[in-house]
Amino acid sequence: MDLLRFATAGSVDDGKSTLIGRLLLDSKSIFEDQLEAVERTSEDKGFDYTDLALLTDGLRSEREQGITIDVAYRYFATPNRKFIIADTPGHVQYTRNMVTGASTADLGLVLVDARTGLTEQSRRHAVLLSLLKVPHLVLAVNKMDLVGYDEEVYNKINEEFRTFATKLTIPDLTIIPISALKGDNVVTRSENMSWYEGTSLLHHLENVHVASDRDLIDARFPVQYVIRPKSDDFHDFRGYAGQVAGGVLKPGDDVLVLPSGLTSKVASIELFETSLQEAFPPMSVTVRLEDDLDVSRGDMICRPQNAPTPSQDIDAMVSWMVPEPLRAGRKLSIKHTTRLCRTVVKDVQYRLDVNTLHRDQEAGELGLNEIGRVKLRTTQPLLCDPYEKNRTTGSFILIDEATGVTVGAGMIN
Repeated sequence: MDLLRFATAGSVDDGKSTLIGRLLLDSKSIFEDQLEAVERTSEDKGFDYTDLALLTDGLRSEREQGITIDVAYRYFATPNRKFIIADTPGHVQYTRNMVTGASTADLGLVLVDARTGLTEQSRRHAVLLSLLKVPHLVLAVNKMDLVGYDEEVYNKINEEFRTFATKLTIPDLTIIPISALKGDNVVTRSENMSWYEGTSLLHHLENVHVASDRDLIDARFPVQYVIRPKSDDFHDFRGYAGQVAGGVLKPGDDVLVLPSGLTSKVASIELFETSLQEAFPPMSVTVRLEDDLDVSRGDMICRPQNAPTPSQDIDAMVSWMVPEPLRAGRKLSIKHTTRLCRTVVKDVQYRLDVNTLHRDQEAGELGLNEIGRVKLRTTQPLLCDPYEKNRTTGSFILIDEATGVTVGAGMIN
């Protein structure tokens, strides 16, 4: 069954957690005892309604403050599709969490409160989703019940956001008026908004086309592990395990192994004990080659006529995730696909104001939750593509060598 990963974003109190709770409830994806526990807690708090946000806000501090802090992942399925939801925080001080949750998303779901319209935070999250090259964006105009389901309110927000979106890179934009608390236009069409001619939110999520979003042209297979079973039955078995990052691999294909430059052909593609006729993103498979080559973790299998250019000089947009600022001269570890090496920061070119898109070229450093353009020099060549072309081979993380903490996430220009 097809899988859709989507991330929710928006301002604090716009109803992200409530919307996810409504999706889980109306799609019958929660157990009765879970619902009973949420109903009891809502009653204890004196609410005259079921607080569906409690289905996702699991941390004690989240429930006390009524805000989302960490990324909460939830899973549900309908007869048409499986879903992985990343409920990301709305507050500016948790921007790093929002970037983490949206980095693997096929679709971004930005909520706005119909009473307040677009805010600085909702604009910022739309910019971040655009920077992260999330191919599909849905703007959910929530709490329509609190404005009397007024069409004019929806039209005003619709026009304002579409004007703002012209400054961004958003290939596919859909705007839906909803009420997460009441369930209007979430799973079924609402009779309260007969003027709205589009589909419900769940129908859109079930039918949005994501298969062509992945790069199916440029074959990329980062080797994660070399499989050599210690068994007489598999004495000559030598396979390379990993996740296909791009393109389509088939038995008989000519391949090139980087960085060695050696060539061979694909002998077989295997998944457990099954031989496959092809492998494509994001399948995790074992690839066997016709020749015994020196291939190890961090190498990449690709096509001879369509290979990434190895480079030690990396130009990237970096989201900084720790209080200690990023400055020129800092030494870090960099993890790109399955390759881990060291890097030094050559230059911080500018800091991006995600609210105004202004580039501050005098900044000289990046602080916590800030994003900017950075030049790096690595100790080993990275086999990378532009992030716009391939989100897997075009991204990396930066790691503090002393603590092992992930301090930054990068998107290669």
